[in-house]
Amino acid sequence: MRRNLLSVAALLFGTLFLFMGNGLQGILLPVRGNLEGYATTTLGLLGTSWAAGFVVGCLVAPKLVRRVGHVRAFSGFISIIAIIALVSGIIIDPIWWIALRAVTGFSTAGTSMIIESWLNERATNESRGAIFSLYIGITLLGVVGGQMMIPLEDVRTPLLFMVCGIFYCIAMLPTTLSTAASPQPLKAVKLDLPALYRNSPVSCLGILMVGIANGAYGTLGAVFGAGAGLSDASIAIMMSATIFAGALMQLPAGRLSDRIDRRYVLAVMSAIAAVAGLLIVVLHPSSPALLIGLVILYGAVANTLYPIAVAHANDFASAEDFVKVSGGLLLLYGIGTVIGPTIGGPVMAMTSPHALFLVTALSHVFITAYAIIRSRIRAALPASERDTYTTMPTGTSQMLTPESMSLVEPMSNKPPESDDPAVKYG
Repeated sequence: MRRNLLSVAALLFGTLFLFMGNGLQGILLPVRGNLEGYATTTLGLLGTSWAAGFVVGCLVAPKLVRRVGHVRAFSGFISIIAIIALVSGIIIDPIWWIALRAVTGFSTAGTSMIIESWLNERATNESRGAIFSLYIGITLLGVVGGQMMIPLEDVRTPLLFMVCGIFYCIAMLPTTLSTAASPQPLKAVKLDLPALYRNSPVSCLGILMVGIANGAYGTLGAVFGAGAGLSDASIAIMMSATIFAGALMQLPAGRLSDRIDRRYVLAVMSAIAAVAGLLIVVLHPSSPALLIGLVILYGAVANTLYPIAVAHANDFASAEDFVKVSGGLLLLYGIGTVIGPTIGGPVMAMTSPHALFLVTALSHVFITAYAIIRSRIRAALPASERDTYTTMPTGTSQMLTPESMSLVEPMSNKPPESDDPAVKYG
């Protein structure tokens, strides 16, 4: 185990700086854009373009990697990301930012897929869980560490954009200088919406709604904070605290879903997220402590929904289809993150910054209602026949790629799949 972890230590070190750059750039652009007076709709398009680029990258990047190799592709992708971070600090223009953000999303998908395939190549059955958990922890620390850089410098200067570029260049070094053999070619995952829906209607539509809510908040949360009167430091704390709260809640929520019908857990967690969002919309809290507290409550429950929905889908899938189902759901989540900021920006512009949580609340209400309805139609699997819950990050700067699914492929404890349509598709 120790030898396996040491073999990927340099790669994980680079991953830390990659996600520090992602976290810093993800919050820096909307904060700076808000100070420049860009419309909320425009700022929402920053998230839309990044998510669209990421989804396209998950589909196209494997072909590029197979053509030029892992090391060259990684160097090329991350060089593009670093250049864009620096150019964004020089050219302060919303149209350029939106276009460049799409390229960043595409390249981020490429770099993440290479890292995850490299980790998967080094993992054994004994170390796979530990490596994946360490990888998730590092992405979490990286994003939060990058976000917490915001209060350290005036965002009106290009310095923080330069820091992003430095982070990305550091991230490139471990993989570029490695003498280890490249991993196996990346595998493209096909998105089959009808098959996903037949496997699990709740997971399919629920994850789309989670993507809409998380995409809207992940992109426009900083804009909401500025509109609500929070300082740069308070915005960074709010954004980071929601990530930490979600990480802390994943394990208890996941373990609960291992014991009772996962759809009930989805319904309850979504209902709490909806209530927290509606309270923010209705109350317009003037106290920063109360406002941040409600947002943290929202983040704590909202960030548990994606992995529970994935686990529910895997309950009804055969073991050999785990990567295909989870990868397809991941891409569906990406589609949701394209839609979320596109809707959230105009809604905030037409009403108030607090209306961001009206968008998230409506998404979560839909999940609650649909999960309850489906629980009346399809019986839950017994706890002994379910796959094990696995924690996963679901922030817009932390999106996993289909390659990561191989790192968490479970050893199914379910009996052979039934041919009874009432069991499979009820």
